Amino acid sequence: MIGVLSCSKLDLRDIYGAHFETLAPELDLRLPHEIDRPEDVTFMVTFAPAPDAFTPYPNIRAVYSIGAGVDAITSCPSLPSTVAVHRVEDPDQARQMAGFAAFHVVWHHRNMGDCLANQKIGHWQRQLTGLSPRARRIGVLGFGHMGRTVAKALVALGYPVASYSRSCPNPSENGVTHYSSQNSAGAFDDFLAQSDILINVLPLTDQTRGILGAENLAKLPQGAALIHLGRGGQVDEAALMDALDRGHLSGASLDVFDTEPLPTDHPLWRHQKVFVTPHVACICEPPAAVLSIRRTQLERQPLTA
Repeated sequence: MIGVLSCSKLDLRDIYGAHFETLAPELDLRLPHEIDRPEDVTFMVTFAPAPDAFTPYPNIRAVYSIGAGVDAITSCPSLPSTVAVHRVEDPDQARQMAGFAAFHVVWHHRNMGDCLANQKIGHWQRQLTGLSPRARRIGVLGFGHMGRTVAKALVALGYPVASYSRSCPNPSENGVTHYSSQNSAGAFDDFLAQSDILINVLPLTDQTRGILGAENLAKLPQGAALIHLGRGGQVDEAALMDALDRGHLSGASLDVFDTEPLPTDHPLWRHQKVFVTPHVACICEPPAAVLSIRRTQLERQPLTA
């Protein structure tokens, strides 16, 4: 099984090469310049393929993302419509995401930014009310594997949690109130209106691009906070800063952006109500990514005796 490591942003051989050799010796993975017969290549491992990445390989049948997102792959102009796109599936990623989300929920709920600012000036100021998790309603936007794990973790901490998805989950998750466009045309607006802290974990699609613009941000409760863990392109960054500056939103934690890395002169870096992190909410450990790719590829193309 000959595959190609092809990525415009990462040195996949450096990060994953040794792990493929140890954990997936059945997979013969090469760099593009090491491919003698492009027609022998049947799969690709990538994260952000170049626009023409798939052009040399007429017999590719599968492509594997080494991350949870696949939008950089599905938007690649040379990707044939017949190629199956797979994302890494690792339960540890969802646990990472849940812990990251829980940290930021507590950050906004307990006004930890104010605590750090007060520490710098030696000011002792205690928050004496509103400390119970019941004081903040959490909305989880997107209820796939990541969203369900995030919601479960926050329910365990005692927060009232609601979710929004296109269809109602089945079976229902204990302790989570579900909103779905399948059940009500106004479900999304109702969901936003009850989300004191909104956590976005949606994938990027034509339907989710720009979903958190000025109109929908205004539907959040006064003083709400946003935790954006989905994909860049879903939040209108200028509209978000306006909502923060006007005081409609009390704060935002942003892990993904329209442009990554976030330019050094971008005002989000210095906004006093914004917590910026460099797209690290969850990152699959290399051995787990390799084992996930190996498992799926062997299921697609079993070894013959």
